[in-house]
Amino acid sequence: MFGKKLEEILMKKPNVIMINSDHQALHQWTFYENKPHRPYYEQFVREGAEFTHACCAAPLCGPSRRSLLTGLYPHAHKQYHNETNPPYADEVYLDSLAEAGYRNYFFGKWHAGPGTALDHHCEGLSPKEYGNPYVTKEYKDYLKKRNLPAAAHRIERVFFWADKSQQAYQKSSPDEIPRDGEIFKLQDPRHCCEAAYGITVTPKETLEFFFLSELACEKLEELSTDGNDTPFSLRVDFWGPHQPYFPTQEYYDLYKEVSYPPYASFNSVLEGKPEVYFTEKNVPIGKDNRIVIPNALAWEDYEEMLKCCAAQITMIDEAIGRILNKVKELGLEENTVIIWTADHGDGLACHGGHFDKGSYLSQEVLRVPLGIKWKGMIDAGLKIDAPVCTVDVPVTIMDAAGLKYKNSVHGESLIPICMGKKMPEYAVSETYGLGYGEYVKARAVTDGNYKLVVTLGQAYELYDLKADPYELKNRYDDPAYGAVQREMEEKLREWQRATGDEITFFDGSDLAECK
Repeated sequence: MFGKKLEEILMKKPNVIMINSDHQALHQWTFYENKPHRPYYEQFVREGAEFTHACCAAPLCGPSRRSLLTGLYPHAHKQYHNETNPPYADEVYLDSLAEAGYRNYFFGKWHAGPGTALDHHCEGLSPKEYGNPYVTKEYKDYLKKRNLPAAAHRIERVFFWADKSQQAYQKSSPDEIPRDGEIFKLQDPRHCCEAAYGITVTPKETLEFFFLSELACEKLEELSTDGNDTPFSLRVDFWGPHQPYFPTQEYYDLYKEVSYPPYASFNSVLEGKPEVYFTEKNVPIGKDNRIVIPNALAWEDYEEMLKCCAAQITMIDEAIGRILNKVKELGLEENTVIIWTADHGDGLACHGGHFDKGSYLSQEVLRVPLGIKWKGMIDAGLKIDAPVCTVDVPVTIMDAAGLKYKNSVHGESLIPICMGKKMPEYAVSETYGLGYGEYVKARAVTDGNYKLVVTLGQAYELYDLKADPYELKNRYDDPAYGAVQREMEEKLREWQRATGDEITFFDGSDLAECK
C-alpha cells in the first residue's frame, strides 16, 4: 500500500530537463543589429519565462558549474578555480533527485570538480574534468551508426602565430600548435588554442552539439516507451559555443556578409579599471601576460571571430531545438520543467579587445541566457527583468520536484518569481581569478540599474548601467554617485552576511593569497 502511494506521489512530480551551454556570449550581442539567430531559444521563452538580467555565480567553468549543482557560491563550496578540485562535501541536487525516486541522465561536459556526473546517480556520458567528447567510445559508435567521418576543422586563423616571436616553435614538436590552413581533426591530442577560428569541413552532425542532442533525443524516446512512470531528470551540458569558433560553412554563410562595427569598449585604454583588466595571457593581444594597448590585432580579425561566434551560437540553438521538438513530439511537455541557461558569458572583443574571459567581472562575462518553461504552471511569454543568478537554478529544480536542500543554500527558487510572488532586488557574482598563477578576490552586485564591483587590493568600480551599458566610466568615489555607492555597498554587505562570505572589502585589506 505504501508503495502504491509513493508511486502516485512520484507520478505527480514533473520531469526535469536542464540544458546548459558553455561560455556563451550574450551581452555584446544586445548592442548589434545583426544578432545571432536563435529561433529555438526565442520560441522557448515565448512559451515560458525569460530572465533578462540573469548573471552567473562565477565567470569560470569549474566554480560556476559546481554552483549549478549545489546552489552555493564558490566561497562556500570551495572550488575557487578550474585547478582546484576539492571533494564534494555539499549536497548535489542530482543525488537528492535520485533519493526522491528520480531517474537521472546526464550527457556532456562535467568540469565541476572531481569525478563525473556518473558519481552522482546519473547514467549517460560524462567524461572527467574538461573532457573531450571526440575521443569517447560513444562518439565513435555514433559516427559508425550514422556512417559519418570524424569531425575536422579547416583552420583559418590561429592568433598565436600572429606574434613573430612564436616562430621559434619547431615544426617537429609534439606540442606543436596547428597552423593556419591546416585541417585539424578533433581527435588530435594537440590544442589549436582558444584564440582561433575557421570552418568545420565535416557535416554538422559530426560536432558535439548534434552528437549530444542525438544522445538526449534517443534517451527521451526510450523513456517515453519504457512503461516506467517514475519521473526523470535529464541534463545536457554542451562544450560549446565556447571558442575556438569553427561553425560549418552553412552557418558561417548566415553572417558572412554582415558588418560588425568595433565594439564600444574594444579601443578602451582601461582608464579607471582595476589591474585585473590588464591581464591577458592570449598571444598576441597579450605580451608577458599584459594586454597590449592599442590592440595588436585589427578590428577586422575580431569581426571575423564575431561572425564565427554568431554562427556557432546558431548551431547550438538548432541542436537544442531538436531536443525541445522531441519533447513535444513525444508528448512529454505536459509534465516537464525545462530550464535553459549557460555557465557564464564570453569576454570576446570587450575592454581593450580581450579573448575568452579573465578575472574581471564585466557584463560580458557575467550575463547569461536563462529561460524556464513549465506548461500549465508558468505563464507563457513572461519577461522578468529582476536580477537573478545561476546559483538559483538547482534550487529551482529541487523546488519543482517538491524538494529542499537539507542544509541552507544561497540560491532561491525562481518559481515564485515566475508566479509574481516576490522579486529579488539584486544579484551577486564572484571570482577568485582564473587560477594557474592568477588569483584575486572580487565580487559584483547589480540591481539592474547600477553595478558595484570590488576587487580586493585593486581599484573598485561603480557603473550606471542605464547611462553606460558598456561600463566605460567608473563612477566609484564620484560625489554625484555617492548615495548610489553607499546603497550598493550595503547590498553587498547584506549578501555577505546572508551567505557567510567573510572577506572584508571596505577597510583597505591587502590581497590575501587564495588557492
